[in-house]
Amino acid sequence: MSAVEIADAPAGPALRFVDRVNPATRLAAAMVLTTPLLLTVDWVSAAIALGIQLVLFALAGVTPGLLVRRTWPILVAAPLAGMSMLLYGRPSGTVYWEFWLAKVTDGSIQLAIAVTLRVLAIGLPAALLFLRVDPTDLADGLAQVWRLPARFVLGALAATRLVGLFVEDWRAMGLARRARGIGDHGAVRRAATMAFGLLVLALRRGSKLATAMEARGFGADTTRTWARPSRVGVPDVVLVAIAAVIAAAAIAGAVWAGTYHPVWA
Repeated sequence: MSAVEIADAPAGPALRFVDRVNPATRLAAAMVLTTPLLLTVDWVSAAIALGIQLVLFALAGVTPGLLVRRTWPILVAAPLAGMSMLLYGRPSGTVYWEFWLAKVTDGSIQLAIAVTLRVLAIGLPAALLFLRVDPTDLADGLAQVWRLPARFVLGALAATRLVGLFVEDWRAMGLARRARGIGDHGAVRRAATMAFGLLVLALRRGSKLATAMEARGFGADTTRTWARPSRVGVPDVVLVAIAAVIAAAAIAGAVWAGTYHPVWA
């Protein structure tokens, strides 16, 4: 993560607590929080989880401006997902509006609200928990704490490091095409050609990287040592407990309100 992104992040006491948590534990907490929400489609559980999360974000020093900057794709995707459910969800109850395949009913309205809130309740904490995470620290945690195969973890880490180069490659390819006089017209054809070129470049770079890593022993079957130890402690347990409490409160509230609706029902 760049120094600019780190500078933009809040530095409140609660967020410093999250920074002390192992990145692998943050991933576990996100799974504990979101998995129960994926098993139901009612709006009450999503509203309870989202409300608790917003309170915790405020206590952590996450300002509304920072929330919008960091999670704007989720804030855009949530109402779009809700709109699709509003128009094309399973119809039930009173029909308020109908046009061809689109139909707005009591059932589709409830489903739209539930889906919108659920996307926010699942996406926002996942985005903010990894606000300031170094991919190398996450890889260390996955390999040392979760005991995932080192070869898989290191390969994924290397691939993640290369993703950031795609933007620079795309920009360089665009400048090269413009210098040759073939980059100022035919936007669709230009994009398709550049995408194919980027794919070829990524495959070549990936092959070279894989060969270099294999030559340096990254693919060996022997037990691997790590330069930086990855440990878990009390903050890790507290974060997972908070995630479990939020998930339990959301499901319990939905059951109490009588709106709990499993996805398989």
